[in-house]
Amino acid sequence: MTENDEQRPAESSSLVARIPAAVGGSVITVLRHSAGLTLLTFHTVVAIARPRRYYRALMTQMYDMGIGSIPVVVLVAALAGAVTSQQSGYQFTGTVPIWVIGSVVAASVLTELGPLVTALVLVGRIGARIGAELGTMVVTEQVDALRAVGRDPVEQLVVPRVLAGTLMLPPLVVLADFVGIASGWFGALLTLPITSAEFIYGVRTYFHDFALWFGLIKAAVFGATITFIGCYVGLRATGGAEGVGRTTTSVVVSGTVAIMFWDAVLARLLKAFG
Repeated sequence: MTENDEQRPAESSSLVARIPAAVGGSVITVLRHSAGLTLLTFHTVVAIARPRRYYRALMTQMYDMGIGSIPVVVLVAALAGAVTSQQSGYQFTGTVPIWVIGSVVAASVLTELGPLVTALVLVGRIGARIGAELGTMVVTEQVDALRAVGRDPVEQLVVPRVLAGTLMLPPLVVLADFVGIASGWFGALLTLPITSAEFIYGVRTYFHDFALWFGLIKAAVFGATITFIGCYVGLRATGGAEGVGRTTTSVVVSGTVAIMFWDAVLARLLKAFG
């Protein structure tokens, strides 16, 4: 028996022994973050009751998140709508009435592509920016300075951003819905054997108020999720510039996973109540 053969059982035993420690560490991490998110949520809800203290910051954040996000939202929605109409045409032409393409575009954009694609794009634009901003403030001790002068960091930094995200995502999704359906119509006219009347008939056949309102509810949930995760991760930043970089990455990854989770939950509710 060689020396390598003797080492293999020892290495296997070492790996097996590490599994409980790794699982336990993961459980502790999940519990710690769950407790932190719960406390920050409670603190944020309490601070919302004092609007005079964050009104100006709220207006600034709403402008930055809303007006500043219009170009990227319009671009992504236009591409999504055009691609959806073309793919639908390739699948349905010759098998179902051509006006069904309008219904597919409306259904896809209103209930899924509009809210979800907009949120995923804004995770990178808004969530990462919030995480970097607050992370920089933490590592440069600006947050400690706020506490030193008697100001509440949650009230000054978290509440305006969370409210702005919750309030501005629905209007952005309405814009994305309009642009997505319009680009789907335009793309269908250019590439498919369909008329405007047939496409509009398909849209009107599917369209109902519940789909629009449900999309707006999803947008509000996504907006709150993006901004809240950005604030939570940003306020826990450590380690200088490198820590801020890790924070930005963590916000994008965590925000994307959280949005997909909420999308699955809300899709289930749509099936139950729609």
